[in-house]
Amino acid sequence: MIELSPVFDTTTRIPLYIQLYEYLKTEIINKNIAKGSKLPSIRALSKHLGISKNTVEGAYQQLLAEGYIESKPRVGFIVKELEEPLVPSLSETQQHSPMPPAEQSMRYDFRYGHIDTTHFPMKAWRKCMNEALEMEPEKILWYGERKGDFDLRREIKNYLYQARGILCSPEQIIIGSGIQQLTSLICQLFDSKTCAIAMENPSYDGIRSVFLNHHFQVLPISLEEDGLNIEELETSNANVVYVTPSHQLPLGMVLPIGKRQKLLKWAAKNSAWIIEDDYDSEFRYESQPIPALKALDMQNRVIYLGTFSKVLTPSIRVSYMVLPNCLLERFSQIFYNYNQPVSTIIQKTLYLFMKYGYFERHIRKMRHTYAKKQQTLITAIREYFGDNATVIGEKAGLHLLMNLKNYNNVDELVIKAEKAGIKVYSAAKYWFGKSGTPPSYVLLGFGGMNEKDIIDGVRLLKKVWLSNK
Repeated sequence: MIELSPVFDTTTRIPLYIQLYEYLKTEIINKNIAKGSKLPSIRALSKHLGISKNTVEGAYQQLLAEGYIESKPRVGFIVKELEEPLVPSLSETQQHSPMPPAEQSMRYDFRYGHIDTTHFPMKAWRKCMNEALEMEPEKILWYGERKGDFDLRREIKNYLYQARGILCSPEQIIIGSGIQQLTSLICQLFDSKTCAIAMENPSYDGIRSVFLNHHFQVLPISLEEDGLNIEELETSNANVVYVTPSHQLPLGMVLPIGKRQKLLKWAAKNSAWIIEDDYDSEFRYESQPIPALKALDMQNRVIYLGTFSKVLTPSIRVSYMVLPNCLLERFSQIFYNYNQPVSTIIQKTLYLFMKYGYFERHIRKMRHTYAKKQQTLITAIREYFGDNATVIGEKAGLHLLMNLKNYNNVDELVIKAEKAGIKVYSAAKYWFGKSGTPPSYVLLGFGGMNEKDIIDGVRLLKKVWLSNK
């Protein structure tokens, strides 16, 4: 019989059959037990090692399942031949899998998309989640309705009417796990061979990638001081347009009522579609949030996208869209076999959070909080940079663009800031290609920073960027 002498550790919580399995596997890999060798029978090894037959059988069954041994009738357990190399040597591992370099710690991060986590109403959210968990298991432990939880869709319907002027039904609302995921669904409602999609230039690069990944032709439409160039859109061959009319990303302007009406007329005349991304319209600082483009849509040509990522937290992964009634049947036909991607527990929690009024109170609180942060950032830029910089897009949202004068290399600005422990971001990625990209537009998000760090960060940026000028 093969000489097997495993040493068992009786002080650990690892079961004996796992210890025996690991020992035998290592011996086979290291070729101490040759291929074709016959292992002792379960009875014989049990007696030899002084352990139960169940322990030996458990170890053998795991080796069988993973393909290290095979069981032959009237023969027993035989060690199988393994491919070479089964496990790379230490030198190979070091050669092909180098340790990633340590990331430099950033003291100040002006990243757009960060939220203020210190003001998240955790107590209220926990209360709603605990109540959701007390619901019948059938309501929270299954995939849920394909369009999303009906109670949540009803609350969203009420919110959209009160806050955005949108009149719709819960049946028109689809819950999704992010704007990009929902946009991917929208893409499948259209034919990439016959549809061309227009986008503002500059515009959100994340959505541009979705369109391109679905093989659509994407047409850049330039912006004027008050938003999308409607005349340029009309002369294009686009039959779908993606817009951010309430707070253009990244330049921040608001599409005026005149242009909104022209855009809707273009859609009606050409039987075209408008995708309205209303990503952070709640945070408007110079006036109340303005009605959505969808609120003016009398011809049912607007697909509306909204998200809880900016106003609440991106971690819950909940967004939604409002589909025109004429697209609902097609949506049902295409996605009849799709399951709802958002956790039913999260959806029920969010429903209760909105039902009890926590959501609206949180919006009011955060609008005030972010307004103070935004003003702090603007004041700091003007104090430390003076005439050397201008601020763009200060009326709404959770970011600003800063244009540093007499600079023509934004990448150089980003690198200099990073070396000083400050993370800032080039706005160049929002433009189509490199033509027309402003040379020194830096995007500064402020949602996740406190006011002191905003001031200190801008002060240090001034030192980094203007010390040699």
